[in-house]
Amino acid sequence: MMPRYPRRQFLGIAAAALAQTRFPLPESRAGDEAAAKTAPRPFRYAICNETFEGWPLERACAFAAECGYAGLELAPFTLANRVTDVPTQRRSAIRRTIEKAGLVAVGLHWLLAKTTGYHLTSPDVEVRRRTAEYLAELARFCADVGGQVLVFGSPKQRDLLPGVTPEEAMGFATEVIRRILPALEKTRVVLAIEPLAPETTTFITTAEQGMELVRRVDSPWCCLHLDCRAMASETVPIPELLRRHRRHLVHFHANDPSGQGPGFGKLDFVPILRALREIEYRGWISVEVFDLKPGVERTARQSIGYLKRCASQL
Repeated sequence: MMPRYPRRQFLGIAAAALAQTRFPLPESRAGDEAAAKTAPRPFRYAICNETFEGWPLERACAFAAECGYAGLELAPFTLANRVTDVPTQRRSAIRRTIEKAGLVAVGLHWLLAKTTGYHLTSPDVEVRRRTAEYLAELARFCADVGGQVLVFGSPKQRDLLPGVTPEEAMGFATEVIRRILPALEKTRVVLAIEPLAPETTTFITTAEQGMELVRRVDSPWCCLHLDCRAMASETVPIPELLRRHRRHLVHFHANDPSGQGPGFGKLDFVPILRALREIEYRGWISVEVFDLKPGVERTARQSIGYLKRCASQL
C-alpha cells in the first residue's frame, strides 16, 4: 500500500523529480550576481516529436535544436507499436540521439494511442490490469530514454464505455493509477493527467475534473497537465486556470485552439506566459500541434519564435 502524503508535501517529491533541471540559469554578468539570483527562471521550450511526421529521429532532433528548443517530447507510437517491443540497446540509442543534439527527452504523451486492449475506465477487471501493467512499462521506458513525465491524454482509451457512469469511470481510473504508483516512484517519473475538450473525449473534460482524479489518487507521482487547446473550451480563462491549479501543474502544452501551433491563430500567449511566470512554473512549455498545414519546418520554427517574443514582453 502506497503512503498518503499531507497536502503540503503533495508536490514535494514530484517537484524534486522534475526539478532536476539540466539547463542551469544563464551565467550572470560580472558584478550582477545578486540580480541574477532574483531574476525569473527562463522558460524551457520543447516540441513533440510527431510534429516531424516520420522524419528520422536524428534529423528531427537536429532541426528542433536549430530552432531553439531544449527538449523533445515523445509519442511512443512513433517509435514502436508498443514500448515493450523496444529493446534496451535501442532505448539507449534513442537517448543518445536526443542528447547528442543537445536536447533532453522531456517525457511521453499519446501513451496508449494506436494500441489495442488497454482502457483506463473499462469495467473489465482484466483490461484495467493490463492497462496498469502497460503504463508501468511506459514509465520504465520513459526513464530509460531520459524522460520524467507521462502525459495521459489518449482520449479513445479513456472515453466512457456503454453503461459506465462518470463516477464509476473515476473509480476505475483511480484504481489503475494507484496500481502503477510503485513503478512511478521507482523510476521517478510523474504521471500527468491531461484534461481534454468535450469534442475530444467524454471523460475528464475540464481542469477541475482532472484535479478530482489527482485528489483521489492522492500521490505526488500523479499530478496535472494543462493544454491550451483544451483549456480554450472552458468558461474559465486560461490564465485563471493556470493560477487556480498552480500547486499541481507539472507539464504544459502550447498550441492554438485551431490545432495549429502557438501564434498561428488568435490565442494571445502573453497573458498565458505571464500567468506561468507569476506562478513560478518550472516545467516545460511543450509545443503540441495537430494541424500541420503551414508545414513542418515553418510550424516548428515560428511556434518557438512566437513564444519567445511573447515572453520578452513580460
